[in-house]
Amino acid sequence: MKKVITYGTFDMLHQGHLNILKRAKALGDYLIVGITSDDFDSRRGKINVQQSMMERVEGVKETGLADQIIIEEYEGQKIDDINRFGVDIFAIGSDWQGKFDYLSEFCKVVYLERTKGISSTQIRSKNNHLKLGLVGKAKRLWKIANEAISINGLDIVGTSGAGYDRRLKKLDDYSFEELIEKVDAVFIESDIKNRYEQIKYSLERGKHVLCYLPMAIGRSQQHELLEIAKKNDCVLMSGIKTAYSTAYYRLLLMIKSGEIGDVASIETTCTSLDEVSKIKNYQKNDIWSAMDAWGATALMPIFQILGTDYVDSMIVSKKIDGYFDLFTKMDFVYKNAVATAKIGKGVKSEGEMIVSGTKGYAYVPSPWWKTDYFEIRYEDQNRNKRFFYELEGEGFKYELVNFLRAINHGRTLSYTGNDVLEEISNVYEKFYDGKDVRTI
Repeated sequence: MKKVITYGTFDMLHQGHLNILKRAKALGDYLIVGITSDDFDSRRGKINVQQSMMERVEGVKETGLADQIIIEEYEGQKIDDINRFGVDIFAIGSDWQGKFDYLSEFCKVVYLERTKGISSTQIRSKNNHLKLGLVGKAKRLWKIANEAISINGLDIVGTSGAGYDRRLKKLDDYSFEELIEKVDAVFIESDIKNRYEQIKYSLERGKHVLCYLPMAIGRSQQHELLEIAKKNDCVLMSGIKTAYSTAYYRLLLMIKSGEIGDVASIETTCTSLDEVSKIKNYQKNDIWSAMDAWGATALMPIFQILGTDYVDSMIVSKKIDGYFDLFTKMDFVYKNAVATAKIGKGVKSEGEMIVSGTKGYAYVPSPWWKTDYFEIRYEDQNRNKRFFYELEGEGFKYELVNFLRAINHGRTLSYTGNDVLEEISNVYEKFYDGKDVRTI
């Protein structure tokens, strides 16, 4: 029996896919189809995939052409699969011409002619066209605009509040109300004091919203926004890019599965350094304070891992003029654990995250919020494990793609959790009201 194997993502199965499968099937007696996992696609930078792995598996299964379906999960698996299944022919589309010649040492390699004029990329672009507006300052939006270029079906219509900036490639800057009229969805990273009203205005007009945290100050306001989104059938998602990183997601899963035992402590640190002269003129230069810039990011893993039901908390903050915090330390006491978040804007420290458990601990090196690598460490160092997951660019692509996917699926795929969103807003309210806050 002659065995043939082929691989692909098979996203939004189309005639081109069917033709490749038929041609591969015709080469032998038994066809094995390898479908790439979501994680492997993400690690390869292929983040525009619209369907889940199981949806893609079902699509291939329904063709009736595959005698066996396997999942491709790691680099180098093709050689392992060829040897394991006794494959005679490796078949792949001609757009990969020469790429897999190295496999000829293990079996025959055949490049199949692709169907011209048909591709998943074209279908995604046609079916998932979304007009997006950006709200906030240019210095924080240009990276979003830059990474959005590579996402099929996503067009940046313009900005609001950004003014002219060459990095935004001369996108037109509108008033907020004008921009909302022109878009299907909006990304908001404006001043914290403006976000609640901007989000509410957008949702009430049927616009989807992706917003940096906090979205609002206080649990009641955040809850209200979630209810408005639900009522108007809109997607409201958090815009902390860390939450959408494959490495960060896998880290959470490992911790929650008990890999390091019961969590006893979490420490997160996020800092950046600005010139003191700029900080003293923060109102004029619109420089975010430590809490505004880093608070939500530092709090997110604490509440995602330990939950929001802590029994005590204390915030210590070093401020300028009673408002701008150079450095803030937030401590939370749980029934069986403690957590500390340290943030700085004008004070520099090692930006790492450490999660301590009863069996070992997780270590994410600086800058942990750009997680692409972490370690699980034990008492016996021979058991230590290292995990690498490639992060493309600054990571904004991942949250934008998931935002687009949530809109297309008609539901918000929760990467943060509504309880976490509300508790982060609650901590900000405490901070600004001075409740449980000690100033030094």
